[in-house]
Amino acid sequence: MASYRQFTQEERILLSALKRRGLTQKEIARELQKHQSSISRELERNKKEHGGYHAGYAKQTVRQRREEANAALKRIENDPWLARYLIRKLKRYWSPEQIAGRVRKDHGIIVCHETIYQYIYRQRPDLKKYLRCQKGKYRRRYGTKLREKQREEAKKKRIDARPAIIDARQRLGDFEGDTVMGKRGTGSLVTHVDRRSGYTLIDHVPHATAETIKEKTVQRFTKLSKQKKHTITYDNGSEFEAHEMIGRVTGMDIYFAYPYHSWERGTNENTNGLIRQFFPKKISFADITEQSTRLVERLLNTRPRKRLAYLTPVEVFVKNMHLT
Repeated sequence: MASYRQFTQEERILLSALKRRGLTQKEIARELQKHQSSISRELERNKKEHGGYHAGYAKQTVRQRREEANAALKRIENDPWLARYLIRKLKRYWSPEQIAGRVRKDHGIIVCHETIYQYIYRQRPDLKKYLRCQKGKYRRRYGTKLREKQREEAKKKRIDARPAIIDARQRLGDFEGDTVMGKRGTGSLVTHVDRRSGYTLIDHVPHATAETIKEKTVQRFTKLSKQKKHTITYDNGSEFEAHEMIGRVTGMDIYFAYPYHSWERGTNENTNGLIRQFFPKKISFADITEQSTRLVERLLNTRPRKRLAYLTPVEVFVKNMHLT
């Protein structure tokens, strides 16, 4: 299970819809790839006054809570005496909770110890050295990064678990996927190629994150008919961490090659080489447009292939012409 991250508005909308469909919190957690405790906390903290959960109301509640937290933080910034008091006591190695309790007892000033923590971490990180625990307030709840990575790896279906029909290239709709990198910080290309026909999809993303690649991949594959999208085989890059969501939304099975076994996705590797003719290594991808990627798609997909008996990928994949 992935480490904790805040709910996005898209996830709140899905949560609201799944809740209306009568799914249990456990089932919702599985759909959204979150811990059940996260679902429970979101439903409890951001529910409507008279019960029930609505994504719009939850978003408004979160915004209001954040504004109140920022206002509390500004209270310290706008009160020079209080700021000096906090700093003086921190340098005596008082904890934020001790400071909050004493300033209330001696001066009648109410300030939450959480606000003091936020003030230190956001405004005065130089004061962290006076805290007893400097690496973070809370112990990791679900284990180390290593165990977390091991759990994620265990979820992946490896290439040798694929049905034999994929290796035999007997049907359309079995894709291989990868990214083609441009000059550092200028974006990447997300490429998918059908193993049987060589039909290629190319999309530009400004940042090769799991979220952006998931969105772009789902957008492209939802336009294909069910008969022409069965599986995708990826490499092991972190940019494909959202593979479960891709599979769930598109209805495709997702597989992974073994680390450092690029030959296991030979079709995609060869296609990326063809794409490099138009987008060479180390050039900036910042100015690449959808129009330019579609042009390269069209050039590759209308090029005759010897292995297709000199038919083109578009003739085999789109027009369903048979090899002879």
